[in-house]
Amino acid sequence: MCGVVGIVSASPVNQQIYDALLALQHRGQDSAGMVTWDDVHRLNLRKGNGLVRDVFEERHMQRLRGNMGVGHVRYPTAGTSSAAEAQPMYVNAPYGISLAHNGNLTNAARLEMDVFRAGLRHVNTTSDSEILLNVFAHELHKIGVFDPGPEHVFEAIAGVNRRCRGAYAAVAMINGRGIAAFRDRHGIRPLAFGVREVEDGEGGRRQDVVVASESSAINILGFDFVRDIQPGEAIFIDLGGEYVTQRCAPAAAHTPCIFEHVYLAREDSIMDEVSVYKARLRMGEKLAQRILAQFGKDHDIDVVIPIPESSRTCAIPLAYALGVKFREGFVKNRYIGRTFIMPGQSQRTKSVQQKLNAIELEFQGKNVLLVEDSIVRGTTTGEIVRQARKAGARKVFMAVAAPPVRYPNVYGIDMPAAHEFLANARTEEEIAEAIGVDWLVYQSIEDLVSAAAEGNSKLRRFECSVFDGKYVTGDIDGDYLAHLSQARSDTVKRSRDAEHVGDATVIELHNHA
Repeated sequence: MCGVVGIVSASPVNQQIYDALLALQHRGQDSAGMVTWDDVHRLNLRKGNGLVRDVFEERHMQRLRGNMGVGHVRYPTAGTSSAAEAQPMYVNAPYGISLAHNGNLTNAARLEMDVFRAGLRHVNTTSDSEILLNVFAHELHKIGVFDPGPEHVFEAIAGVNRRCRGAYAAVAMINGRGIAAFRDRHGIRPLAFGVREVEDGEGGRRQDVVVASESSAINILGFDFVRDIQPGEAIFIDLGGEYVTQRCAPAAAHTPCIFEHVYLAREDSIMDEVSVYKARLRMGEKLAQRILAQFGKDHDIDVVIPIPESSRTCAIPLAYALGVKFREGFVKNRYIGRTFIMPGQSQRTKSVQQKLNAIELEFQGKNVLLVEDSIVRGTTTGEIVRQARKAGARKVFMAVAAPPVRYPNVYGIDMPAAHEFLANARTEEEIAEAIGVDWLVYQSIEDLVSAAAEGNSKLRRFECSVFDGKYVTGDIDGDYLAHLSQARSDTVKRSRDAEHVGDATVIELHNHA
């Protein structure tokens, strides 16, 4: 889960990209980066570990000159938290290409060998994004034209789609030519674009164009949202703001990631014509029906309390349907990062303790239904249940807007090793006992899919592998999952990141003229 943005404008893009990255900060808090192309034909790059506000200071923004650029916020799906793996990434041939990528390549190991054998290209990090960049660069280099047009870029992207498996939504800046963006043939990870009409500085009009992971970032910048980039489709935007789109991969079943609607995306985003906000409302309605079907109107619930923040929208219609009060029972410290994407169990536990504090008056002597969007490791959930009981709750129940998470995600969400899932090898009763609640109700996968699909009648299925173990790309087997599980365990991550403690925290490239 990362956030990407690319802008071609009639005016400087540094502040626009910065604002877009702030709007996408929820998609990655490990690192941030931006690269721009200026009017003296130089790249200006700044990237490093940390939040957007920490990586970019005023002196850095002044150096990020130019009317075209791309940006990225990251948390490490694969590889390490080293600043060297912050994006955008760059290769100098052909033309000079900078790429920002959201997703995960499932055949990365094979591709790394291929890019060396076919193009003598050395991959210097453990990031699959660098592999994707080199595959694209190699495909564009094979075409061999001095001044590539949209047709040449689309031909190169078609080559990428033939070679790369998995999930990818990428934005690539080609020095002096424009920006290309493309999405994998299944449309697993989101990508959209928008336009804004502006003066061209010569008495005429032109349009600025933005590509971003979520429509909310497009709207916040004052652009008009045009549409999602379709699965297997690419867009090329030239320096004058003219854009062309083209399908660059054979048709496949459109299967966007359902977890975007459960947890990842902002509620004010529209993804594949589905409102994230509306989808979460419907999740609450359907979850209420499951509770009523199981316990009837004698459910013994006094109050519904959401676990901030992404479960709040689900909890409101749930409380209404159950006929009980909705109350805010936790105060959240908004300056603590999302625990789902924090490395290491001890760091997550400490963060939960600092992030939420119970309002005792809403718990004392009451039977409380806590509403959670999903349960992965259970670190956050178990600690919150303990807080609720400490605050005086007589009974604590739990309703979860998603089904049990039992399988690894291979398409860009850094979920833990399979044995670290709370639901691994446990029944729902055993999960309830593990987190300390009196009873637990999960959403069914059918109701979850229905809640999202209702917003777009053309969507017939979603990528739900974390819940059902079905991987839409068809190239995932037991060996792959075993290797993934080993690489993603907390023990391995702590050891791996310890090797990079002395790494530089920022990387800069700019014109000193």
